Amino acid sequence: MTDLRADVAVIGGTGFYALFDNAPTATVTTPYGDPSAPITIGSVEGRNVAFLPRHGLHHEHPPHRINYRANLWALASLGVRQVLAPCAVGGLGDKVRPGDVVVPDQLVDRTQGRVQTFVDTGAVHVPFADPYCAGVTKALAAGSPDVTVGGAMVVIEGPRFSTRAESRSHAEAGWSLVNMTGHPEAVLARELRLCYAPLALVTDMDAGEEDGAGVGQAEVFALFRSNLDRLATLLRTAITQLPDPTGCACAAWADEIELTCPLPAGAPS
Repeated sequence: MTDLRADVAVIGGTGFYALFDNAPTATVTTPYGDPSAPITIGSVEGRNVAFLPRHGLHHEHPPHRINYRANLWALASLGVRQVLAPCAVGGLGDKVRPGDVVVPDQLVDRTQGRVQTFVDTGAVHVPFADPYCAGVTKALAAGSPDVTVGGAMVVIEGPRFSTRAESRSHAEAGWSLVNMTGHPEAVLARELRLCYAPLALVTDMDAGEEDGAGVGQAEVFALFRSNLDRLATLLRTAITQLPDPTGCACAAWADEIELTCPLPAGAPS
């Protein structure tokens, strides 16, 4: 591993494969294999920021095959303490529309078979009632009055999109966003005592709004690409607004617990 360090990270979502030009690269190995791609380190207003494309440099990793454990471990080993996680989402119900940017406050796991913990032995039960960091959420919302805070994001296994019945069921449950990558990313960040929150761009209305309509990959990718500059601006603003993570509950939950899973050398302790 190089000696590059960062205390903030951005995990790029669909179509978001770079944040910095000509930035140095940290190649990190982990006990869980390789992360999705080499990690670039750049500067935003004097802060070192690590960038990792979640799906790889060429979108080679589908959502159910992403090595989430390696990704979070690699970032923590570089000294990262706060993670901003832009992602593409489908909209549910009538509270969001394509083009909206949302920082959800709840997560619903509907994935199947993904390894979602670093814990292999012992009694280590991570608190997850509030899955996202309040401090990072506030920073993400600071970039524009158009950013909405709140709502539940249901994470499905993928790579297929939802059936119409599934989409309607999710909306009837009161959830407002649907996504394929938000879990186990968030809980792994919590286990590593990192502050984490997503920045969700609504790219479509999940399963369409009427019979015969439906979401397709091309429209999702196109809308995300057209909003890359907007998302990058929001992220850069958020980085300048991030609070000092010292004492945050995202890390303090483990202060009185004997962790049975090892932490990277650079992780909060």
